[in-house]
Amino acid sequence: MAQARAWQRMLSGRRLDLLDPTPFDIEIEDIAHGLAFVARWNGQTKGDWPYSVAEHSLLVDDIFARLSPATPQERLTALLHDAPEYVIGDMISPVKSAVGPGYEELDDRLAAAIHRRFGLPSVTPTRLKRRIKQADRISAWLEAVHIAGFARSEADRFFGAPDLDMIADLTISLRPPAEVRTAFLDRHATLLEACDA
Repeated sequence: MAQARAWQRMLSGRRLDLLDPTPFDIEIEDIAHGLAFVARWNGQTKGDWPYSVAEHSLLVDDIFARLSPATPQERLTALLHDAPEYVIGDMISPVKSAVGPGYEELDDRLAAAIHRRFGLPSVTPTRLKRRIKQADRISAWLEAVHIAGFARSEADRFFGAPDLDMIADLTISLRPPAEVRTAFLDRHATLLEACDA
């Protein structure tokens, strides 16, 4: 019996093996394109455009930078925190729980290859992971309240009540995927250049 195909052809021409990904098959253009077309909240958001994982990643980086001083490498890690979703998609937390540890293992393998590709540690240090998760939860709260139909009390219960003063000027952007892709690529380039400085 033939073995099932476990790779995907990327628009760059790269062939990414999902079970054994290598940094050589990772291109930021593929990541930005994929994330710009993957909708968060399973697409159940208000507005004329889907709220993409790329847009979410930009917001997480913005929040992460506000929470405490961060190095360019830490911010790049925050920007790429959901990067594996460019090829495996975004699953809401209840589905991830139902799928079990297989999803997390796949996500971890892809994240390690992506991190190595851009000069980051394969495994994000626990302390940094907690800081990024804090920014991620604040982003989820903003998204839940502003575009996903949650009441504040409900968002507080699921994601924790954020410091409203710290996020008062932040807005949720809904843009065409091509614009989000460009913004993600620009942010990545800026952070990568700062890492190399």
